[in-house]
Amino acid sequence: METKLEIIKKYEEGMHIITLASTYGRKQSTIGTIIRNKEAIKASKSSKGMTVLASGRISINNEMERLLLLWIKEKEIASDTLTQSVISHKASAIFGDLVKAHRDGEGEGTSQQAPQEFKASHGWFDCFRKRTGIHSVVRHGEAASSDKKAAEESSRSLRM
Repeated sequence: METKLEIIKKYEEGMHIITLASTYGRKQSTIGTIIRNKEAIKASKSSKGMTVLASGRISINNEMERLLLLWIKEKEIASDTLTQSVISHKASAIFGDLVKAHRDGEGEGTSQQAPQEFKASHGWFDCFRKRTGIHSVVRHGEAASSDKKAAEESSRSLRM
């Protein structure tokens, strides 16, 4: 997203598409697509960790994922264990809070109808991981609860 915003800024300052393509190592058609979608890209409120702008998504979903990503970063700093089920549960809770705020008139105005339910499915989770790049943050099952120090000591004793 940051790169796309840089490309748009340089284009608006007068840089040609062919120059942008060679500068960023992209095809001219890719730069042209970014320029054509510049309003949507500028309007997106993705957080710093977001890597992909999903088109056609409802803004309440984008806001939920932005807040969820911030929560994940806080948990990562605190060295807390995160699993898919923990993240999915938190996503559902955030979504519920945003829907309630939207109904109460506290949310940002949007022309789209807010969905009433959100299902944090495996498919949603996989897409969320791809959009945000949190692949290394999430630990699952036994890997999350394993004693790495004991495993290293055991490995050393077997080598001897």
